[in-house]
Amino acid sequence: MSTIKSFEELVCWQKARVLNIEIYKVSNSGNFVRDFGLRDQIRRASISILSNIAEGFERNGNKEFLQFLSIAKASSAEVRAQLYVALDLNYIDKSQFDTIFHLVTETSKLIGGLMSYLQNSEMKGSKFKEDAPDYITASHN
Repeated sequence: MSTIKSFEELVCWQKARVLNIEIYKVSNSGNFVRDFGLRDQIRRASISILSNIAEGFERNGNKEFLQFLSIAKASSAEVRAQLYVALDLNYIDKSQFDTIFHLVTETSKLIGGLMSYLQNSEMKGSKFKEDAPDYITASHN
């Protein structure tokens, strides 16, 4: 186990960052770029994932972190749903869909794993104890 000092070290945040880049790439070309509603919505949902992980981490309390992780996980589902729309409208091909779907699913599983860890942890977060350690995760892989 290792101690995490910043949200940038969290594997789920790192994956969400890669996911966000891929969403912007595919939504910046072809008919996708002209569908302002879907393009903007999938981008907002993708940004929501990494933003909520970061914001929750900075709250320095497990309960609040869990709440923000839950929102991030829900945003992952939103991205998955919107990917189907993009595929159905031929804005992306099957290969692009599969790549991004794998990324968002992996990100969601990592968030879920972190949530499980925090729910079972006796650590409450540094805002509740003067000498509390930083967040600890079971794995970075």
